[in-house]
Amino acid sequence: MNVIKVAANSRSTSVAGAIAGIVREQGRVDVQAIGAGAVNQAIKAVAIARGYLELDGIHIYCIPSFSEVFIDNKERTAVRLAVESQIPSFGISEPE
Repeated sequence: MNVIKVAANSRSTSVAGAIAGIVREQGRVDVQAIGAGAVNQAIKAVAIARGYLELDGIHIYCIPSFSEVFIDNKERTAVRLAVESQIPSFGISEPE
């Protein structure tokens, strides 16, 4: 599983390109951020990646969760965004 780690000073367009590339290849990627600035950049990157992927007919959705990680032997809480591709329905409804 690929995990993209985002910092507050990460360029959201660069992260978006990484998200789009991995989703194109593997269908999903996790994005991890610690701190308000990093979470802000991560969310912006997912929104930008959505635009990149829509040009290829790929629709994504994001499932946020919390994750405990250890940094310098200290436990920290990270926000983890599971970004996954969705197969478009083309307006066809499921049988009942």
